[in-house]
Amino acid sequence: MDPSAYESLTAEQAIAYQHQLRKQIEIKPLNTPIKIIGGADISFNKFSEIVYAGIVLFKYPELTLINQVTAICKTKFPYISGLLAFREVPALLQAWEKLPVKPDVMVLDGQGIAHERRTGIATHFGVLTNTPSIGCAKSRLAGRYTEPGNELFDQSPIYDKGELIGIALRSKKNCNPIYVSPGHHISMEQSVEVIKNCIRGYRIPEPTRQAHLLVNKIRIADGENLNPQISLFDQ
Repeated sequence: MDPSAYESLTAEQAIAYQHQLRKQIEIKPLNTPIKIIGGADISFNKFSEIVYAGIVLFKYPELTLINQVTAICKTKFPYISGLLAFREVPALLQAWEKLPVKPDVMVLDGQGIAHERRTGIATHFGVLTNTPSIGCAKSRLAGRYTEPGNELFDQSPIYDKGELIGIALRSKKNCNPIYVSPGHHISMEQSVEVIKNCIRGYRIPEPTRQAHLLVNKIRIADGENLNPQISLFDQ
């Protein structure tokens, strides 16, 4: 399905499409080296049709900034938990097309397979672009876990219906964990290791932290009121 058609979907049709995408997901080890990593974020007011997307590229593992691109577009798809990718993916794809060099893996602020239908935005984006992708969210959307210890990189598995769907990772002491799950073409273990390598003293990994700063910057420049703000963290 062309993402430009998402606007015309009902919630039921969007869920049906997620079930189609689910059949294409491949969670498997990434066997090629990661030299360039990308971070993506989206910002929007849930009462507005305007969506701000940003992608930031870094050398890996140094995390030296290489490039950044943005896109601003409109959507009429409603704000529905579990279906936020249908608001956000079209804008991300516009930004993606502006990149002269594509990254070896993408980290998105949202879920990978840690989603009721295993199709969070990282999975959705990864399948459509055929790109290895990782979801790193600020809040849990699906599954259950026990609270990890309070030391840096303590972790706890997230299960849903007996299936391992993600890892709750303590990225900073005395802070809530982040929720890591593979999106597409990468394993659970690799996803966690990549995120750990991208922690630079903040709760969230540097690629998506920088992307978050970027989308806020373009939103302010565009004159959009920053409150209430929604980001991929909320998926």
